[in-house]
Amino acid sequence: MQAGNRAPFTLADSSIPPGSRALVDIPFGKLYTHTELNIGAHVIHGRKDGPVLLITAALHGDEINGVEICRRLLKLPRLSQLKGTLIVVPIVNTYGFVQQSRYLPDRRDLNRSFPGSEKGSLGSRMAYQFTEQVLRNCTHAIDLHTGAIHRANLPQVRASAKDKTALRMAEVFNAPIIIKAASRDGTMRGTANTLGIPILLYEAGEALRFDEQAINVGVRGILNVMTDLGMLRAMRKRPTTKSLFSKKSSWVRAEHDGIARYYVSLGQTVKPGDILAHIYSPYSDFEVAVHASFAGIVIGRNNLPLVNEGEALFHVAEVSSLDEAEKTLDAINDEVDNAMPPVLGEEYGVV
Repeated sequence: MQAGNRAPFTLADSSIPPGSRALVDIPFGKLYTHTELNIGAHVIHGRKDGPVLLITAALHGDEINGVEICRRLLKLPRLSQLKGTLIVVPIVNTYGFVQQSRYLPDRRDLNRSFPGSEKGSLGSRMAYQFTEQVLRNCTHAIDLHTGAIHRANLPQVRASAKDKTALRMAEVFNAPIIIKAASRDGTMRGTANTLGIPILLYEAGEALRFDEQAINVGVRGILNVMTDLGMLRAMRKRPTTKSLFSKKSSWVRAEHDGIARYYVSLGQTVKPGDILAHIYSPYSDFEVAVHASFAGIVIGRNNLPLVNEGEALFHVAEVSSLDEAEKTLDAINDEVDNAMPPVLGEEYGVV
């Protein structure tokens, strides 16, 4: 099959012809031992024109669900029929990934260092190189994250309420819940917004752990977005249940230090006054209840029972109707559970 007149795609010093794929190794800096910090970017350059979609994972080095999502995505036979260009960076923070740490060697957060600078700290230089060499080459982006260590997130996507394209990506991604949220300063999402690149943030699971449902929702969500962008042909089965929207979410925090017993799970709906946990002292009969202050869905939870006063325990997202929320979450979970095994067997070619 001829590639026509489409030009090669250039990333760093590599040129990828149409109808081919390559792994591009991009140097991003050095440690004081002269050890190079490189990232590997998988590039699939389709034979026909289309969007340039960037998928990133492990921007925080201990958030590894996205690495597995990228692996499964890259094994798809369907990508041979790709229109446009797909860039997949499974591990952005290679140092943190090796060290099983969220941070860089100077304890800086790479995802608070964007857009970076050419002569700043290591994190700032890495963010600058990524912005200039990778992010600016894209038309759309999806950034994959998990909760922090000892914190788990219900599969959810976040997008700017001001970006209609990003909101459309969020809707077709079809995670259980969509949170309309402004981006933080210093994040890759914030830099993408400034550059006019529609970007979606996917949060699911816990740091340093694989979560099969979170991975399945992530893979299927990326495919949904790629299909909607015209990069892939539509699959036989399309999602029928729409995600829930939330305009506001907040954390319920511990009012005392001690040992916590948690009673609610991710995806569970709560009402004002519901007891979410008890915190007790190991040295006395002191015990205090943790109550929900408003109605919503638990989208994040602290899994460590040893808590300090002020520590975030439950992340609750407000929704318009709790009854509808429960039905929607159940329906989406059923769709994912029923859809993924045949997809894995017939189209992914992976286990």
